[in-house]
Amino acid sequence: MTSDNKKKTNSTRESLLRVACEVFAAKGFRYATVAEICERAGANIAAVNYHFGDKETLYRQAWQMSFQESMEKYPPDGGVGPDAPLEQQFHAHVLAMLQRGVDPDSFEFEIMLKEFANPTGLLFEVVHQSIEPLRQRFVTLIRGLLGPQATDQQVEMCMMSVRSQCFDVRHLARHRRMTPKPELAPPSLVDAVGLEAIADHIVRFSLAGIQDIRNQIQTGNSNQSI
Repeated sequence: MTSDNKKKTNSTRESLLRVACEVFAAKGFRYATVAEICERAGANIAAVNYHFGDKETLYRQAWQMSFQESMEKYPPDGGVGPDAPLEQQFHAHVLAMLQRGVDPDSFEFEIMLKEFANPTGLLFEVVHQSIEPLRQRFVTLIRGLLGPQATDQQVEMCMMSVRSQCFDVRHLARHRRMTPKPELAPPSLVDAVGLEAIADHIVRFSLAGIQDIRNQIQTGNSNQSI
């Protein structure tokens, strides 16, 4: 294969992946068609089979590319080193979650929402492999803030509370983008105060709750089953 042909092949593959991200995010796996993806990418209908083998592999690789690009754009450590105070690392993690969630150019969450609404099971393994290191990092952070006596259930409950706040911001931002009449949508908190201020609030709010649970654990007043 000549150098020009190789560049053209790589360009076609990348175009298919990028268009697939948009189409799968908009329609989900079942309603997205290979024909539409190829047409929008300016590729021959056989290009998906040539580059990916089948629609299922294209689906998995499209989500994985979107996730990896999001991770590169918004690294979970936020550039904060492992020797920084846990509170600072926690803030960086929360801010990165918010940034990933509201970025209109990232399709990882949109594709996952369609998968949740109409499950195929095709993303389970690739999502688990990609998300599990992030989850374990978050577990380490929360356990460090709660203290070594915290139970697994207490760690999971705190993680749930933090994630719920971040997901709510993402949901409201997504709702505003999708509404046909943005002027009738609720005011955008992101536009009003910015993600940094929202991250500051979530961190302060969460750290206060985590500290209260830590105090209860240390004084023996905590229900260790939750």
